[in-house]
Amino acid sequence: MEDAYVLQLPDRKFSDLYLCFCGYARCEPLHSFGPGVRSSYLIHYILEGKGHYLAGGKRYDLKAGQGFLIEPGKQIFYEADEKDPWTYLWIGFHGRRAEEYLRDVGLGSSRLIFSSGRGEELKKLVIRMLKNYTITATDQFLLEGSLYLFFSILAGDPACSFAQEHGTENMYIKKALGYIQDNYGHSIRVADIAEYVCINRSYLYTLFREHIGSSPQEYLSDYRIARAEEFLRSMELSVESVAYSCGYRDPAAFGRAFKEKNGVTPLQYRKRYQTEQSELKKKRMEIPLEV
Repeated sequence: MEDAYVLQLPDRKFSDLYLCFCGYARCEPLHSFGPGVRSSYLIHYILEGKGHYLAGGKRYDLKAGQGFLIEPGKQIFYEADEKDPWTYLWIGFHGRRAEEYLRDVGLGSSRLIFSSGRGEELKKLVIRMLKNYTITATDQFLLEGSLYLFFSILAGDPACSFAQEHGTENMYIKKALGYIQDNYGHSIRVADIAEYVCINRSYLYTLFREHIGSSPQEYLSDYRIARAEEFLRSMELSVESVAYSCGYRDPAAFGRAFKEKNGVTPLQYRKRYQTEQSELKKKRMEIPLEV
């Protein structure tokens, strides 16, 4: 069990990076989640106590002042300590540039754990987000700005610095990611990416494996599917149109790739999302003012 305050957002007004939910919880001893997967990115930050996090076959014993990243579609498990259970806050988010922004603050598949000495700032920010949600455009923009501020706090913490550590390698990665994000709708190949970045395919593969945890081809495929998910959620395009928009010239191949990633067909994914959004709107309720 946990004493939790949670905000869930049923609507999406932004695409590069958008807030899905956020929350704050005081956990009971051995309160846990999983084994399971999440559909969006989450960052948990521990304010008090201890616990452990299992991801990618590794166990991380964590305490106050540390945080952990959960990636969508990856099986994970986390549990509060039996004697000193943690109190933590979290934000859930997604967007076509979410992975890029995470990398800018030093987080990703190859680095799931971080430390930060700015916990009070993060706590105040999340509490403000919990208190100030309505369906007005004003609060929609406030929450979006707060999400970017959360990232800004992490980016400004030396413990989360990434760009300075990796110099030229990071520039190659950022350039490659930018090319993929600008051209995923075309029939691009890994050779095209390497040529654009001005390095050979072997070195590009090595950089992606080291800093992203996947090959360039895997990243391109995952990015196309992520964009397809967004189109299915936010637009009334046919499945065929979504496939072509995401770089697939064969809708059947798109359907197979999508089902392999999500376990459902594109149409089933859209219907499930629409059902979830309808239920969220019905359950919307006021967030307590005191945390």
